[in-house]
Amino acid sequence: MLQYTIRRLLLGVVTGLLVSLLVFAILRIAPGDVVDSILGEEGDLLPESVADELREMLGLNEPLHMQYLFWIRDFATLRWGTALVDGLDIWGQVKQKLPITLQLSVMAIVLSVILGIPAGIIMALKQDTWIDYVVRISSLAALSIPNFWIGTMIVLLGAMYFEWSPQLEYVSFVQDPVANMGIFFWPALAAGLAQMATKARMMRSTMLEVLRQDYIRTAHAKGLRYVVVITRHAMKNAFLPVVTIIGLSVAATLGGSVIMEQIFLIPGMGRYLVKSLGRADYPVVQTLVLFLSFWIVLSNLVVDLTYGWLDPRIRY
Repeated sequence: MLQYTIRRLLLGVVTGLLVSLLVFAILRIAPGDVVDSILGEEGDLLPESVADELREMLGLNEPLHMQYLFWIRDFATLRWGTALVDGLDIWGQVKQKLPITLQLSVMAIVLSVILGIPAGIIMALKQDTWIDYVVRISSLAALSIPNFWIGTMIVLLGAMYFEWSPQLEYVSFVQDPVANMGIFFWPALAAGLAQMATKARMMRSTMLEVLRQDYIRTAHAKGLRYVVVITRHAMKNAFLPVVTIIGLSVAATLGGSVIMEQIFLIPGMGRYLVKSLGRADYPVVQTLVLFLSFWIVLSNLVVDLTYGWLDPRIRY
């Protein structure tokens, strides 16, 4: 297992480097210039030498391969530098905004798990009944509707009929737990709705497959109680493929947080990333994308290692 873990970590490093090359290249060929963002509208009135001096000071005149190597070196040594536009420390901004994005992502995953998995189990146990049909149709609708539309409708309907709008000022959980949950509940629900439907349909499929296995019939023949057969024998084995979906939902919720933070005015990393993209702030965008890439790689590694705990037959 140790060798497997080391191999996966090394593979994750290679994946992160490939992602970094792709992001670095895309930002350099994308329209827009960070120097123009810094100088603003008055930049056209300034001499060209001012823009050249600013590029020299920011290191943008270095060859592209040297810019990339310097950035990778600084990222690996946790010297993430400062944003080019506002001069703020990138690591300091990440430390402030990462817990906010993590809370939104964790709440979305938790809501999708506690609502989706029981719904899938109920659909399997009540197969081809009206309950099964209602939940299946609802999950299909949740999969078909984009989460950004759901988030927009929540804000729009809340403003039109309930005089509610997203809170402009962020409140931490330590300061006011109730207000904090009020800020995060609706965006987490909107971000996790599609994941909830995916988990429900996957849990229904795997549960039905497990319930048809011989060892389930043997457990019933031995006289075990129905609840014991379902909880101890069926659910644990049916849960294994769902773990993969939960791992993939980490990436989906991180991507969805970018949209939800924009809609609900949440000052997390997603909103920070969008703002930096609009200003062509290369160091911020590159650092955030690479950081999130490694985060997703590690989450997938944790999912793979969880297989061994759920199913002792798996060997690495």
